Amino acid sequence: MTNVSFVIVDDAVFMRTLIRKIIEQIDGYTVLAEASNGKEAIEAARVYKPDIMTLDLTMPEMDGIKALPAILEASPKTRVIVVSAMGQQSMVIDAIRHGAKDFIIKPFERYKVYQAINNVLAF
Repeated sequence: MTNVSFVIVDDAVFMRTLIRKIIEQIDGYTVLAEASNGKEAIEAARVYKPDIMTLDLTMPEMDGIKALPAILEASPKTRVIVVSAMGQQSMVIDAIRHGAKDFIIKPFERYKVYQAINNVLAF
């Protein structure tokens, strides 16, 4: 198994913890950092240059859509998986247009997270 690094971005501690637990169950998958808003996400991308970033779309200070271009500028090889609530399809489409590689809809099942990770690793 290859090593894959992650940064998890969500304003809810519960969601970050849930995603972290799912990711860290796979050998070789490591969460390098967490962030609670778009500004922190940009800084984490710049500092850690993760292979994959999970990015919540709706957050205070700076949402995921606004942060996405700066994240990819800071870390062009990072593959972003957006995380959104039901009913945010237009935001997900915007995120894909701005460079996100896949998405997960809350509430999600563990297998959906793994499926999205496997999808973006194929890019």
